Amino acid sequence: MVLDLLVIGTAITLGPLHNSAYILLLSSRRGVRQGLAFLLSWLANLIAVIACVMLLTGGQPPDLHTTPSTASIAAKLAIGVALVVYGAYRHRRPPRPHGPPRWRARIDDASPATAAGLAWVLQPWALVGAGAATAVDANLSTAADWLALTGYCLLATLSLIVMEAYALRAPAAANARLNALHGWMDRHQEQLIVTLSVLVGLWLTARSIYELVT
Repeated sequence: MVLDLLVIGTAITLGPLHNSAYILLLSSRRGVRQGLAFLLSWLANLIAVIACVMLLTGGQPPDLHTTPSTASIAAKLAIGVALVVYGAYRHRRPPRPHGPPRWRARIDDASPATAAGLAWVLQPWALVGAGAATAVDANLSTAADWLALTGYCLLATLSLIVMEAYALRAPAAANARLNALHGWMDRHQEQLIVTLSVLVGLWLTARSIYELVT
């Protein structure tokens, strides 16, 4: 479970879409406040999903080869296959010119509530679902699993935490460097999406098949 959560959390935190949006929020007039609203909403969403899983399982992992255990593995397998197919589709489709999303033009006037809602919209729900299916195996009677779940939520938020802290500590330097990072991510967004989708999809697929046959 821990290794799967590490892979999924890393993939979430490296996602280009929400990181690009977050940099734009930090560059706006009330950037630090809007960034904090986005960050807290993002983290709250992750915690809420894990909490729902723990309520369903009672904090105890299902027995091996039972229906709940098989269902959680099958869910991870389906997500893994879907990510591989999606990555292959994005790689094979011809390049298409696209303008910036409409919300970018209104980001300076966005409220903290809007920034919080944007975090919910941009959450990579397929990966979050894979994290939820993995968390089914958590045993809340052990401190190690508590730490694993906490670490997963923080790891999936790490890029936002780092950028928020940087913007607070050195606003001018952060603005210049984060804008340069935003430009790089815009130029390589397609490659990043394809790479993350395929790599994480293959990992989840292989791990799920192994768990089903052993």
